[in-house]
Amino acid sequence: MMSERIPKPRRQAYLVEHYRPGLAAAGLNRAVARVRKAVHELELEGQPVRFRHSTIVASDESFLCVVEAQSEDLVRLAYARAGVPFERISAALTEQQ
Repeated sequence: MMSERIPKPRRQAYLVEHYRPGLAAAGLNRAVARVRKAVHELELEGQPVRFRHSTIVASDESFLCVVEAQSEDLVRLAYARAGVPFERISAALTEQQ
């Protein structure tokens, strides 16, 4: 008897944009760390979400994060837990897709 494989939920990449006027590089790094931690906690709870990477542009007082998740709502939940505001979430394509 073959065991039936349960398919993994399909994940979509989301690009999250943040603009933090007046926040220096150290503050931007702390915000990214909070997001990464919140996503990791959701992942440990079994949620289909993963932090892919971030790019900090200190001279522009901004950062971008790419989070893979089953839904935009999961990304929003991670940000709510992290207490990090954002300007926009957009579905994005990555090289792997």
